[in-house]
Amino acid sequence: MVVIAESLAEWAYAYEPGSGDLALARRSLLDTVAVTLAGRDHPVRALTAPLPDATRWAAVGHVLDFDDLHIESTTHISVVVVPAVLATGGDARAYLAGAGVMARLGGLLGWSHYAAGWHATCTAGAPAAAVAAGIALGLGPRQLATAMALALPGAGGVQAAFGTHGKSLQVGFAAEAGVRAARLAAAGATADPRALDAWLELVGAESAGKGNGVDSGGPAVPGGLAVKMFPCCYAMQRPIAALHEIRAKCAARDVAQVRVTTPAATMHPLIHDRPATGLEGKFSMQYAVATALLDDYPGFDAFTDAAVRRPEAQRLVTAVDVVRTGGGSGLLDGEATLRVTLTDGSVLHTALTQPPGSPERPPTDSELADKFAACGNDVPDMLKDATWDSARALLLAELPQEATR
Repeated sequence: MVVIAESLAEWAYAYEPGSGDLALARRSLLDTVAVTLAGRDHPVRALTAPLPDATRWAAVGHVLDFDDLHIESTTHISVVVVPAVLATGGDARAYLAGAGVMARLGGLLGWSHYAAGWHATCTAGAPAAAVAAGIALGLGPRQLATAMALALPGAGGVQAAFGTHGKSLQVGFAAEAGVRAARLAAAGATADPRALDAWLELVGAESAGKGNGVDSGGPAVPGGLAVKMFPCCYAMQRPIAALHEIRAKCAARDVAQVRVTTPAATMHPLIHDRPATGLEGKFSMQYAVATALLDDYPGFDAFTDAAVRRPEAQRLVTAVDVVRTGGGSGLLDGEATLRVTLTDGSVLHTALTQPPGSPERPPTDSELADKFAACGNDVPDMLKDATWDSARALLLAELPQEATR
């Protein structure tokens, strides 16, 4: 029987990045640092100020929900792995090893794990962060497998936290659990790597107990990463982009009803039908429709408490009818179709399969530049010619650890 932790550890230790992987690592570094800097003024920064670097940077980096996503495993890879690497002085190879483990572990967990209510970013993230930090610290395969087992107590998180500070905080906890585990393994702590196999079965992984190895071929991150164009749940990217294609044909005040037809799986994280706060609005199909119709660009200003509570936004929220079609097993399954009925009785139709920023529609350099600028006027200059070492210094300066007040 293959021991999963050992198989993953051996892959990570032997992994050597190619040019495509290195390009992905650089984009992921810049994107993650940009969205982390964008969260500098969010209340989560003050909440996490006394906490370790990895916790602080991952929580702040995730709170705006603007960080990248691995579609196949439904995990936010970079916001966990980048902070773990930076906190331990690592580089692109450490990132890609950890990201590859997270993608593969997330694949073993499968959609059923996510559909059961687990936050896969945290469950797959803690062991992956242990590998990323372990590679940065120079651990060998046996120590990497041990670190993964030691990270398991921190490999937890649930979707019930979506729309609250708990979502970003549990991502921070996962990143720090991995860093802590790697440092313990480096110091000589022991653990049984078979604990990961037992844990996979306990949390309902689709591949639990099958004794399969891991895919060691192809790119570090199979399928690539999706880059968000709007700061909200990835399940909202497609309907927002679809509606933006017909905004010129209608005014929000003239919209009487919007019917959204989408596979049921794509609705899974959108748990707030009647959002009342900015964070809840990031996980609401109804608010996705409202902000797409009301706002020229649904950016940070569109996801404040005041924006969500706008009378016209709340009117549009109640005008949305969501039709869930059969099954599915991912946030980009099938197609999102939208039927917009106007007050004069006329009807507009729009549909979309791949939103901008998806692996099939990767962001252009111009789109990335616009995103970085949206994260703060000073962000593009801060990221110019950034390296892993300079990014670490930047986060230490901009989001330093502070004493408890």
